[in-house]
Amino acid sequence: KTGGSDAVNVVVAENGDLCMSLYGPTHRTGGGVHFLHGKGVNEGSAAVQQRSSPFRRVVAPPAENAGGQNAVAGIAQRFHTLAAQAGVRYSIDHPRSYVENNVVGFFNILECCRYHCNTLVYASSSSVYGGNTKAPFCEDDKVDNPKSLYAATKKSNELMAHVYSSLYGIHTTGLRYFTVYGPWGRPDMSPVLFANAITEGRPIRLFNGGDMIRDFTYIDDIIRGTLLAIDHAPQGSVPATVYNIGCSHPVKLMDFVDALEKALDQKAKFEMLPMQPGDVYMTSADTSKISRELGYNPTVNIAEGTQRFAAWYHKYGSICR
Repeated sequence: KTGGSDAVNVVVAENGDLCMSLYGPTHRTGGGVHFLHGKGVNEGSAAVQQRSSPFRRVVAPPAENAGGQNAVAGIAQRFHTLAAQAGVRYSIDHPRSYVENNVVGFFNILECCRYHCNTLVYASSSSVYGGNTKAPFCEDDKVDNPKSLYAATKKSNELMAHVYSSLYGIHTTGLRYFTVYGPWGRPDMSPVLFANAITEGRPIRLFNGGDMIRDFTYIDDIIRGTLLAIDHAPQGSVPATVYNIGCSHPVKLMDFVDALEKALDQKAKFEMLPMQPGDVYMTSADTSKISRELGYNPTVNIAEGTQRFAAWYHKYGSICR
């Protein structure tokens, strides 16, 4: 359980939402949170760090082992890593970066856990389901048909974590996040790209002619699921598990665009394009496992989520352009 008077958590992330949830008004982690990150911290996270004294900023690029080892030595009891080289399409043109950060970097985190702490919660991805056609996607489904190198690196994380759980008894939990959106989201993700285009009068680029389905999951539900995973480390002879964290109500991409138009009170223009290499037609989360074992229950639907996102965007959207 998190929250003991001597509990110290290391959070590896590019967004401050989880950090603020761990160490907020209720002081979930009595010993404080240490905020360790690599390159590319967005301005939103930087602002969170500046106004939040419990955070200690330690710059340690994931692929550099010594920096991470030195940063956590003597302070870490639990490790939560949500940092990665993210993005399906970017991995097509920059494969080396994904191997260095997602494979070598994750190996270094596992080594930190091996010597300094015994609990790890890490971000996997719904991308591991690749070209699967059975829906919804379940944790027991085969995931040996990746469509991008990014997906392959995230599946490799799950396999590596399982090995370290088996060899060293480290409690590892992988979280397969489904299409996260909300405040302080990545600027290369569709909600920000769409909002920028809509408010600037430019056409939205829609791949596969807009005929896609996504299990859009609002950031607050993602955080709730993550905190539940942090509070419930897996047990057993090999203490390793993975969970889907999604909304479990996939929607057509055009329905999401329609909700965003209403939230921004502006109409969108469209540029229809073919399916991109590495992309998948559908994501759909079966969340019955995390619901049954941890009590997860997503509550934010698309209409409410896009309204919240639009309210944030009206205030902070200028930094996303």
